[in-house]
Amino acid sequence: MALKKTLNYLRPPSYWLFYVNLLIAFFVGIFIYALYVSNAVSYLSDDPETCVNCHVMRSEYATWQHSSHREVAVCNDCHVPHNNVLNKYFFKAKDGLRHATMFTLRMEPQVIKMHEAGQEVVQKNCQGCHQKVNEHVGLLNVTLEDKMHGDGKLCWDCHREVPHGRVKGLNSTPNAKVPLPASPVPEFIRNLNTNN
Repeated sequence: MALKKTLNYLRPPSYWLFYVNLLIAFFVGIFIYALYVSNAVSYLSDDPETCVNCHVMRSEYATWQHSSHREVAVCNDCHVPHNNVLNKYFFKAKDGLRHATMFTLRMEPQVIKMHEAGQEVVQKNCQGCHQKVNEHVGLLNVTLEDKMHGDGKLCWDCHREVPHGRVKGLNSTPNAKVPLPASPVPEFIRNLNTNN
């Protein structure tokens, strides 16, 4: 009963209904177009080319492409948790929303660094993949929390150049050959320009 009362309260007067529906349709259209332009569906995949949808990830992609990890791991193998499917996609959504917000508002730093949640995930994934090789290494089970308390080092404290190289930043690989994202301009608009 309370729900019905609330819905009736929120319902616009009948003479506004057309304009409210038009406004809702406008925002739904903008949302769908934003999904199309951002190539949002590609972020559900593990394809490394998805990471260069944003131009700021070009140097990370280029340095990974020339690393030994290219043969055995893609971006998500290191940067996304693998303990269960729900956590993987929740982390991708949360991190993707953070990235999209930063890139849209032009808040990205010149040198991209992992935030705490990302560091924790990468450390666990390094340990997971290299467990057999490093079973006699004393730092194998060090966590981000241990490091923050001064107890041990994270994998990349020693292996700084793996897999993204020594030089980091937006301008560190200016001539890198990376796949360019497809044009977000719909084909019918591109055809308008060629027909004139």
